[in-house]
This record gives sequence, structure tokens and C-alpha cells, in this order.
Amino acid sequence: MADKTMTAEEAVGRIRSGMTVGIGGWGSRRKPMALVRALLRSDVTDLTVVSFGGPDVGLLAAAGKIRRLVAAFATLDSIPLEPHFRAARERGGIELTELDEAMMMWGLTAAVHRLPFLPVRAGLGSDVMTVNPGLRTVRSPYEDGEELVAVPALRLDVALVHLNRADARGNGQCLGPDPYFDDLFCEAAAEAYLSCERVVATAEFTAGGPRTLLVRRHAVTGVIEAPGGAHFTSCAPDYGRDEAFQTAYAKAAADPGAWREFTERFLSGDERRYRAAVAAFGREGA
Repeated sequence: MADKTMTAEEAVGRIRSGMTVGIGGWGSRRKPMALVRALLRSDVTDLTVVSFGGPDVGLLAAAGKIRRLVAAFATLDSIPLEPHFRAARERGGIELTELDEAMMMWGLTAAVHRLPFLPVRAGLGSDVMTVNPGLRTVRSPYEDGEELVAVPALRLDVALVHLNRADARGNGQCLGPDPYFDDLFCEAAAEAYLSCERVVATAEFTAGGPRTLLVRRHAVTGVIEAPGGAHFTSCAPDYGRDEAFQTAYAKAAADPGAWREFTERFLSGDERRYRAAVAAFGREGA
């Protein structure tokens, strides 16, 4: 079996401007932030991002790398609205395709199964249809004749996800309480890059049981070992969300000068520098 391990920079080096990039996780939970930070350091731009949005969307929007966002929301969970997302929308900096959460799920599922769309009830009778005039409905060919929304497939050029454990072949293990839709992101993409807290031998997966094996190697192009790679979002059970850091992030986002200082301190170097800066921030708080 091929060894798919690589660095975050090698993974991001395969992303091109104009691509459609799906980012796993949910809000401020288990986001592939080490990969997002590597993407910030690249010259890639003009992206279409598909995400149950959190600080991944915020950071990429603040850096001017998103042309269009496909999302059901953009939140930091304990802070209801992602501040950089809000600012980008208020100034008209990004296009937005806002879908219902279930529509997102079935759009990814349609892409997984190489279907042009899937019919769903979600969205009917809501403003989702109003703000997305391009959406179409279909009528059931059976006796019920029910009208349904035809959710188009959300095909991805690249998917970025973060899990607790992975092996070098690309199998990924989720040890937390919620897998979100990371498996769908990987299978809906032409290429998928999986960062993890720790690369382990395949035999170590038995400790978590078969239900924890969320992502299979056939859907993964590269594996990146990134301890703390979801910070400042949570990665249960390895660590929770860094609320103090998230608060500082949101506060800095409200002031251009403070954001320049935040960027210089935390986002201007590689992951080693980032971890050192976060450690120093934690000591200051202590």
C-alpha cells in the first residue's frame, strides 16, 4: 500500500486558484486549521469554498481568498456569527450561496454518487428558494406526484478535513461524538487531504472499534500529521475549543490595527511559529 504522508505545504501546493475547495468540520469544531493556515500562506486565490463555516471561512475571507462561499452558516459556536464572514458580506467582498443544512448534506451525497442532483423536501416553503433563484424543483414520477427541490451536486476539486487519527494509507479515525460530514467531503472531491492529530499503525484502529473508521483510504490523496491541527477549534476528545484564543481572534477582527497585530503574531509564520505563539499566549493568560 502506498504511503500517502506529506506536509501541509505539499498538500496545499496542489491547490490552484479558482478551484472549489470543501472544508470539513462544523462551525468552530474540528476544522483542519493547520491546512487552512498553510493555504493562507500560499498565493492561491479566487476560491469557491464549500463549508459548514467557522474560522476557516473567516480567515480565508479576511485574506481575500474566497470568491464564492457555499454554506449553511458561518459561526464560532460560542460566538454566533463569524466576524470576518460578516464583514466580508457587509462590504460585498464574497458571493454567497446559502443552503439549508440538509441541502448541503444531500448536495455532497449527490456528488459522492456522481449524480447531477438529489430530490429533497428541505428548502420548500422557505426563503432558501428565494435567495437562490437558480434552484429548481422536480415532481415525483410516481402516484404521489410530490414536488421536491432538486439539490445540485456539490462537486469538489479538493477536500480538507481533520480527524483524530490516521494511518499512512489514508484511513481516518474519528474518536469524537460527531463525525459531521467529513467522509462526504472526501468522497465528493477529486482529491482529499486528511490532517490528523497523530499518524498511527493501522492495527491501532481496533481500540476505537469499526464505527470510528470514518474515512477510507480510497477517498484520500494525502495524510498530514498535525498535532493540534484543529486549534483553535475543538478536536474532541483530544482537546476542546480554545475559548480564550477564539475571543482574542474575534476581538482583533473588529479593529484593523488589532487584526494586523494578530496576523503578524499568529499567522505570518509556519506551524512551528504558530504553536510557539499560541503557547506564549496561553502563558500570558495564566
